[in-house]
Parts: sequence; C-alpha cells; structure tokens
Amino acid sequence: MVSSPAYDPPAAPIDTPAVRHPGTIVAGCLAVCLAQIGLVLPAAINGVIQRSLQTSGAELTWITDAFLVPAAVLALTFGVVGDVYGRKKLLVGGALLAAVGYLASATSDSPAQLITGQALSGIGAAALFPASLAVITAGTPTPAARARGLVAWTTALSMGALIAPLLSGAVVEHASFHWAFAATGVLALVTAAVAWRLTAESSAPEGRSLDWPGQITIALALLALLYGIIQGPTDGWGSVTVAGSFVVAAVMLGAFVAAESRGTSPMLRLELFRNPAFSASAAMAVIGMFGFLGGAYDLSIRLGVIQHQSPLRVAVSFLIIQAVTPLIWPLLVRLLQQVGPGPMLVTGFVSLAVAQLWLRAVPVHETGIPALLGPLVLSGVGFGLVVAAITAAAVNAVPPHLTGMAAATTSLVRDLGQTLGPAVVGAVALATATHQLTGSLGAAALTPAEHGTATAVLDAGGPLALHTADLGPLGAKIAPLTERALAAGYGDVLLLTAGACVTAAVIAAVFLGVRPRSATQAESEGSRS
Repeated sequence: MVSSPAYDPPAAPIDTPAVRHPGTIVAGCLAVCLAQIGLVLPAAINGVIQRSLQTSGAELTWITDAFLVPAAVLALTFGVVGDVYGRKKLLVGGALLAAVGYLASATSDSPAQLITGQALSGIGAAALFPASLAVITAGTPTPAARARGLVAWTTALSMGALIAPLLSGAVVEHASFHWAFAATGVLALVTAAVAWRLTAESSAPEGRSLDWPGQITIALALLALLYGIIQGPTDGWGSVTVAGSFVVAAVMLGAFVAAESRGTSPMLRLELFRNPAFSASAAMAVIGMFGFLGGAYDLSIRLGVIQHQSPLRVAVSFLIIQAVTPLIWPLLVRLLQQVGPGPMLVTGFVSLAVAQLWLRAVPVHETGIPALLGPLVLSGVGFGLVVAAITAAAVNAVPPHLTGMAAATTSLVRDLGQTLGPAVVGAVALATATHQLTGSLGAAALTPAEHGTATAVLDAGGPLALHTADLGPLGAKIAPLTERALAAGYGDVLLLTAGACVTAAVIAAVFLGVRPRSATQAESEGSRS
C-alpha cells in the first residue's frame, strides 16, 4: 500500500534550506515502515493463528481484512485531518492507536479479539500512511531534497514489507504468535516517541475540509460488501444477512456517488473518471491489485495452513517476493523514464498471471523453496513493475493541476482492490473445498459416528477447521480428503486471480499501449512535471 498526497504542495522559495528538520524524515520513515509491517504481518503466521485459535475460514479472512479495510478507506480522510489539525499530532496519535491495537492482538484468546486488535491497528496505519508522507513533503522544500525524502519514504515502506515476514516468522518459530504482535506494538510505541521528539509540526488547512458523508458511505459500502463475500460460504449465499449485506452495499455505494457529486470538498473527485485513460487506470488498479493480493493470500494459506509449514519457512517465501522490488528499483525508475508506464504495466500484470498459474501447477505436496522459486521471483518482478508504474499511469492521464488528486484517488482504488483480494479468494476457495469435502466424506469408509463428528466440525468451522482439528485417529483418516479439497479450492481460485491480472494487462494494453514512448513524449512529460 502506498498512499499519496491529495494535493500538489506549493513550490518552495528558492532561499529555503534543503531540509528544514532532518529528524522529521527519520520519524516519517519509521512511521511508514511500522504501517507497512502491520499490513504484511499476518501473511507468514496465518497457519499458526488458525491452529492456535481454531478459527474458521471466514474468521481467518477477517483477521487480514480487519486491518486492510480501515487502512484503505480512511487514508484520504486522515490526510485531510493532518492538513487541518497538524500532521505531527496525527503521526503520534496513529502510532499510539496502532500500539493499542497490537496490545489487543497480543493478548487475544479468541478470533473476535484478534480481529478487533487488527481493526484498531489498521485505523492507526490509515493515519500513518498519509501523515508520514506529508511531514516529509513539508520538511523538504526544495525539489532535490524532496526527491531524496520521497526515496527515503519509499525505501522505508519497502523495508517494512521485508521486515514483517521475518519478524513474524522468526518470533513465532520460538514463541506464541502473540509475541509477533507484541513486538510490533513495542515498535509502535517507539515510533510515537520518536515522532513526538523529532517531528516538526506542519499543516495546510487552506481549502481543506472533511468529507464525512463520503467517508461514512464508502466505509459502510465496503464493510457490507466484504461481510457478504466473507460470510457467504458459512451463512449461505441466500441467507437474510448475506443478501441484506449486498443490498446495503449497493445502497451505500449509490449514496457515496451522490455525496461525492454534490460535495464541495469530496474525498474522491468523480469528474476525474470522465477521462477514459484515468478510468482505465483506476479499473486496472482495482482489478490488478485484487489479483496480486488475492494470489498472495492464497499462497499464505497453501504454505501455512494446508502444508503446515513453519512460520519461518513461510516467511522466506514472502521475503523472496518482497525483496525483488528494492533490488530492481533503479531499473524500474529507468524504465519508467525511458519506456513509460504502459509497457511496464502490461509486462507486470502478465508476469503476475504467469506466476500464479505456475504456482497452481506445482503439486501441493512440494514444500521446498526450489519448487516455488520460479513463481515467487516472477511474482516479485511483476509486482515491482506494477507498483512503479501504476500511479504514474493515472497521473499522466490528467492535467497537471489534478495530479495530486489523481495520485490519491489511484491509491484509494488500489487499496480497495487489495482489500477485496483475501475476501474473494477465501470465499470462492472455501465454497469449492466445502462442496468437494461434503461428497468425499459421504463416500469415505467412515463409521456413522465418525462421519457425524467430521460433518459437525465441517459445518461449524469449515474445511480449514476440519483440516487442522485434533480428531485423533479420525484426523488421520480424513487428512487426505481435507488436503485434496483445500488444494483444489485454493488451486482453482488462482485461475480467478490470474484472470484478473490478465484483464488488467488487457486494459493497460488498450488504453495505455504496449509500445515504448518516444523521446519527445518523455521530454514533454518531464517538462510538465
């Protein structure tokens, strides 16, 4: 997740110092690193969490999405809050709220408490993403200093993605998963202290106001949509609660569009979507990032839950994916300047699709890194290409005075796509696995008592709970059935995520093109920026 400022900061006077407050950059980088750690933290330990708390598939999905939802839908609003009331206050407050959330997660003895803790940490991260970027922008008034500050911010964000799987994997290898959240909570307290001591206060209240109607309606729409998708396999797609949630989502989405079209200071400027190239970029961001994060969530379930791999082994797989972007970042910057975002996005999304199809072809009993190295590296390359180019594509599609809002809007829709990834993947995979298991248990050589026990666990917790439940001799009998069903469910859903990545690649090819831009175009865009 990369948040962007929702406006273009004014040019600084020539005689201002290159960096007003060096400590501000340190604090901003530490804050965004913390926020990104929280985003990636559960990936390596989903299996341990599931076994420790005996979560259902829906609960396991909520543990991830409880952080993603507020981080996605509140980032723009917190950007306005920081501009109006002060970014330092937001930075400190966000870190402290994240610490409270991690404390709740570290002491959790139930899925509900862990989900609550994740939600609080996600709200804190929603404040940290825009505030960290805004304080660095305000503290670097010259173009050269600002470029270095933004590079430092991006590097810190990448480091958070690298640290998270190692932190959670290494801690849980020797202790309870609770200690991974506790360690992150300590880092949140350190971040709050550093921000309080080192950050210079800044604000920009002129012309900024909170869009409460837009914020409330989009939050309710997304929560209702996710509830329906995640609970569908458990409660039944035709149940009153699930069907009602989809109705609420549709009504709230309509209310959001109405609020944004009439608001004086909307969080999402709908007129941007009248530009076909920008609309294509937004659609590409939602669909493509749904495909990427959905595939990543699928991988975490495959390794941690189905294969019962250790947290550290799971962490190594995600470390390989996340490490590619920092390694090739200089190349990505050069490609963006010389080739343009279109070819990069097409190549990146195709690489992600191929990586996911390649992963699907690897048998589920293959647990070694060598068998997965190809799809992991290819996924990292594809993600790096997409991250480097996706905001540039949206910004290039609008006039210069709208580039800030375009970047912020792209960040919002990209984060919405990432939030939908685990929800849709979990729902489709679990529905497929449940259907297959129901038939397999009926045909298995089980006594009536054994069949009743297995069916009761399946009905109560779903296929993930049945796969990891301690059922003694019965567990050994049904283990091959649950493994095959889960492997089929989570394997088949990779066709969906790969298809989403291919769709995003087609959108990029049609609206942005696949041919490298000319030198004249590069010079024109360089002079415009």
